Amino acid sequence: MRLVLAARSGEQLQEVARSCNVDVAIFAADLREESAAKRLVELAVDKFGKIDLLVNNAGATKRGDFLLLTEEDWHDGFALKFYSAVRCSRAAWPHLVNAKGSIINIVGVGGRTTSADFSIGGAVNAALLSLTKALADRGIKEGVRVNAINPGWIATDRLRMRIAKFAEERRVPLHDAALRMAEQIGVNRFGEPVEIAAAVAFLASEMSNYCQGTVLDVDGGSTKTL
Repeated sequence: MRLVLAARSGEQLQEVARSCNVDVAIFAADLREESAAKRLVELAVDKFGKIDLLVNNAGATKRGDFLLLTEEDWHDGFALKFYSAVRCSRAAWPHLVNAKGSIINIVGVGGRTTSADFSIGGAVNAALLSLTKALADRGIKEGVRVNAINPGWIATDRLRMRIAKFAEERRVPLHDAALRMAEQIGVNRFGEPVEIAAAVAFLASEMSNYCQGTVLDVDGGSTKTL
């Protein structure tokens, strides 16, 4: 793949681009802005001539007491993760139709099994799962495959910070802290980012040609519901 990477931090995008052994373009912008998706797609087409795959992987949502979460918190949660996916999908759709390409939405298990402190994230993720199904239905006729991945607890930088805080508070080694946290969640261990990347590669490949509207849980078994 030739890649176009989009995020708010241009410096971090440069770091990621340098780690890739392929042709990479970067787009430093806030995808909460209404015009950003259109500009992102225009850059991709100008740079590479077409779009084969869109991976919507934007944003975290604020946790907290439902009664204390503000209107701004709710608007921000939907703006970054849900509306950016809507806008990027809409802007890229004609190009994906031409390329017989696909969309992969990175969502999260909270859209199926949420909790009291994850009211924003659960609602946003559920909406994104529904959007996946709706676009997959359209894609049947227009030749675009649309699928989703529900990551569980993945050892990203954000989770590693939580593990470090847990270890400090309980005065235990990081490894022990990670195992204790995973046990509390009900899994054997936390997932690794590369495991989500492997799921993306599968859904983007010809091996998954019969997957349409598929929701793939990659969560170590933390989702117990059907």
